[in-house]
Amino acid sequence: MDEQLPTLRSEYGTGAGARPLREGDLPADPLDLFRDWFADARELAEPNAMVVATVSPAGQPSSRIVLLKGLDQQGFHFFTNQRSRKGEELAANPRCALLFPWHGMQRQVRVEGVATALSRVEVDHYFHTRPRGAQLGAVASPQSKQVSLEELRARFEAADREHPDEVPVPEGWGGYAVRPHAFEFWQGGTNRLHDRFRYERTEAGTWSVERLAP
Repeated sequence: MDEQLPTLRSEYGTGAGARPLREGDLPADPLDLFRDWFADARELAEPNAMVVATVSPAGQPSSRIVLLKGLDQQGFHFFTNQRSRKGEELAANPRCALLFPWHGMQRQVRVEGVATALSRVEVDHYFHTRPRGAQLGAVASPQSKQVSLEELRARFEAADREHPDEVPVPEGWGGYAVRPHAFEFWQGGTNRLHDRFRYERTEAGTWSVERLAP
């Protein structure tokens, strides 16, 4: 093991971007705080990159980074091949978790919720906003399935020849909205006394909030 690993650490709660998170800063609706933090994160690289965690029928969790592509009353939107591992796991168990790792701001946001499929209208609209290369890549890639680089390139070239104009949305490609029932906002603090606040949706549809120990 790298002997330096035990000593690799950063001091939180210091620097220009360090701002404590206090009870008085918290809005009643966590989405309002998320939108404020997301606006701050726009200065970072890939601010909409989020980790999506799912679980297999056997109970094995898995996670991967995807891009947030929408946020509304349905929830957090992302798009993928629904025949991929995450798509198959969400079909069996739609409960999932999201993580926004905004290290450059000493912040992270965790979201727990339930994923539902977006409509074909929403999927088709988003698909055709993507660059042509990304559209062809979606057609060519049997996501999460074993493939050689040569086969993948050949599939891409074949898709390009087959669809010289508009690229059709491939069968099995779709999107999800994750409707949140819990949020956790984490702000780095000095001496590892980080600020953590957890929101949970109540049966009445409002949100309860509590501070958690770091």
